[in-house]
Amino acid sequence: MALNVKPKSGCRFDLVSLGEVMLRLDPGEGRIHTTRSFSVWEGGGEYNVARGLKRCFGLDTAIVTALVDNPVGRLVQDLIYQGGVDQTYLRWVKDDGVGRQSRNGLNFTERGYGVRAAVGCSDRGHTAVSQLKPGDVDWEEVFGRAGARWFHTGGIFAALSETTPHVAREAMQAAQKHGTLVSYDLNYRPSLWKSIGGQKRAQEVNRELAPFVDVMLGNEEDFTAALGFEVAGVDEHLSALDPQNFARMIETAVAAFPNFKVVATTLRNARTATVNDWGAVLWQEGKLYAAANREGLEILDRVGGGDSFASGVVYGFLSGKDAQWAVECGAAHGALAMTTAGDTTMATLAEVERVMKGGTARVQR
Repeated sequence: MALNVKPKSGCRFDLVSLGEVMLRLDPGEGRIHTTRSFSVWEGGGEYNVARGLKRCFGLDTAIVTALVDNPVGRLVQDLIYQGGVDQTYLRWVKDDGVGRQSRNGLNFTERGYGVRAAVGCSDRGHTAVSQLKPGDVDWEEVFGRAGARWFHTGGIFAALSETTPHVAREAMQAAQKHGTLVSYDLNYRPSLWKSIGGQKRAQEVNRELAPFVDVMLGNEEDFTAALGFEVAGVDEHLSALDPQNFARMIETAVAAFPNFKVVATTLRNARTATVNDWGAVLWQEGKLYAAANREGLEILDRVGGGDSFASGVVYGFLSGKDAQWAVECGAAHGALAMTTAGDTTMATLAEVERVMKGGTARVQR
């Protein structure tokens, strides 16, 4: 099935995302448990896609989220302003003083180096966005009166509480009612699921939402952990990035969910925390398209690479490009995003296109 992308005329937004925006605290070259200072960024799987489409690709995007109205929430808002993502649908929750009822999410992330893997430590229980319930967001306003060409959410938002999967489903159904394409990034995080049923519950939730998805995204582990589809030839060391292994998995996934019009995944072999092999494949209408595998890609900060891959793929389709161009754009953008600190992209469209064409890292003057 081909993607039927709505024209921009009549749509205020190219893409609207639903998800949590956290304050990321980054110890730089240090470690979380020994540092004495942090840099701060904003970040969140679903938000990062909207931000990438705005900052790198120049599209009009918005975030549906919630923050507690206190100085931490206002700091996150200030960072969102820099990213340029529209805040019309940001829901402010009254501060109760100490966060007994609702709070803002914090994400402590160290980058790793060499044999020392990156580490993430989230502090996001009872956050404002996790308490969203069906009926809290006027989706008719978002997709009907304002209009959006594309809607994006994912497995991180769905894992936040008992109610967030229902909010995601409500949003997806409203989007499809108005002809808006729906993408979903599985983004499996063991830490989010371990106290509420683990992988089994993750698969139940994601399989309940999968029938409403047009474009399913993930990495080499997500389709097994979050949907239950085995990928042959992939072990914990990911010794072989064979696209054909993923092709067989995708065929199984599409047989289970024939509503999938596009399935796209990144392929990563982590030689060390700072040197990865990086590639991607995309399935559409029975054909597999692969981006060139970048062996020995040097990485400064790997967090957000998959989200930047997703935004590159979405940009490809929204700009009328074909599947091969979209997967190459996503892979190039994801690679560039991992060369800078923080969750979010600092790349430009010109840089993405240069990497897609095989440009070198020779100094640009």
